[in-house]
Amino acid sequence: MENVYIDSSAITQDALSRIRDKTTPTPVFRQYADRIATQLFSFALSSLQGDSKDIETPITKTTGQFLSHNMVFVTILRAGLSLLPQALAVLPGIQVGFVGLKRDEKTAVAKEYYANLPAITPDTTVIVGDPMLATGGSMHHTLGKIAAYSPKEIRIVTVICAPEGIAKIQETFPHIAIFTAGVDSNLNDKQYIVPGLGDFGDRYFGTE
Repeated sequence: MENVYIDSSAITQDALSRIRDKTTPTPVFRQYADRIATQLFSFALSSLQGDSKDIETPITKTTGQFLSHNMVFVTILRAGLSLLPQALAVLPGIQVGFVGLKRDEKTAVAKEYYANLPAITPDTTVIVGDPMLATGGSMHHTLGKIAAYSPKEIRIVTVICAPEGIAKIQETFPHIAIFTAGVDSNLNDKQYIVPGLGDFGDRYFGTE
């Protein structure tokens, strides 16, 4: 799929397999989910162009490459909170925004109950994080809010995707890149990803 990038590295795929397993207890699920998140942020940022700056090492002068400070991470509540510590670990100086959406289990339509975004300008690179891209409704809503500010670039970080969710995003935002650990088969009649891993938020926060 165009603009969909899968981290097929052994360490990411090992961790993904472990969190898919329904017998994996919450502490272990968190451990491997955190590992995937760290890997995915590094994967998503690896193709960004750094800014050159002269520095001085203890030995001599040289030129270093630095990521732009004008970056924002937007997390989609609640499950997206699981990605925040890893985003901050990879990018300690990043600004953080939040969009709260709750899915109606009968209609599978997400409704916004909270939003707080930092300043986004045409020079800002925005990373949007949500562990699962299922129907794409929550992500599509969030991207619409961010796109209104005309940022320099938007990238999506998500642990697993369904083709239906990807299609919904690409219908409106075909140039936004999606970085993920896996693209699964389909959605079932309850709009859950198959084979998936269940409800990511419930499993990560221990609220099953």
